[in-house]
Amino acid sequence: MTPQSNDIWSQWIFKRRYGNDPQRVQAFVDILRPIRDKVLDHAQLHENDLLLDVGCGDGLIAFGALERVPTCRVIFSDVSQDLLTYAHTIAEQTNVLPRCQFLHTSADQLTALTDESVDIVTTRSVLIYIADKQRALHEFYRVLKPHGRLSLFEPINRFSAPAPDDRFTWYDVRPVQHLAAKVKRVFEQYQPLDRDPMLNFDERDLLTFMEKVGFHEIHLELQVEIKPHTDEVSWETWMHTAWNPKRPTFAEAVQQALTPAEAQEFIAYLRPLVESKQGILRSAVAYLWAIK
Repeated sequence: MTPQSNDIWSQWIFKRRYGNDPQRVQAFVDILRPIRDKVLDHAQLHENDLLLDVGCGDGLIAFGALERVPTCRVIFSDVSQDLLTYAHTIAEQTNVLPRCQFLHTSADQLTALTDESVDIVTTRSVLIYIADKQRALHEFYRVLKPHGRLSLFEPINRFSAPAPDDRFTWYDVRPVQHLAAKVKRVFEQYQPLDRDPMLNFDERDLLTFMEKVGFHEIHLELQVEIKPHTDEVSWETWMHTAWNPKRPTFAEAVQQALTPAEAQEFIAYLRPLVESKQGILRSAVAYLWAIK
């Protein structure tokens, strides 16, 4: 069961990140499971620990923790009530509900939790949506017990943005650069390059924030890739995929930015590049883990 509402977070997790293509679900699972496992490895989950999973989404990390250590307990925390309701249903169906709590709040507003009340805080792709990352990390530090552990994963989107004017999602679009610019402007209306929380930080900023709040032991692993696209995805799916919850799909942006004739010209040029994987993938992600 998946929630049906206008909640952008649940709509993205269950539909829009797959381009509404159910066949893409397994591909995402294959990508996300190793991330979950590394976050939990760094968390050093022990028997009877209480883990707070901030921005739990559909429960990837939280349910992984419950499965990994049968005596641990987990607080599912998210800004989306739809996602918490979904996680509650899954917890009930899998007989782990007695070990679960659910908290409806944002990452920088954990006031429902008392100081030094949890053993572990985990996140995956959460701080990218928080404007005041320093405050969120302060909250993580506050709720951790002495010697508690923080383990997080964050994409470093500043590495690949902004793309040069002659690149559109890192495809060479020089012959239709004027059309690509119009579509880019639509995306930038939703996520301004100079101030959007997804783009205004890198791994060095995260280290600085963590030092400022007081973590006495901090580790960072940065993974960077620049390589040809290899993703097996149809043009229809590519067009209707939203790359994050706040962003329109390519099809939606084209409809907003271009006339029908311009859209036809732009798609006629770009589609063969996408289908033949002639683009470049540029990505950077950071794993950070720390001890209070």
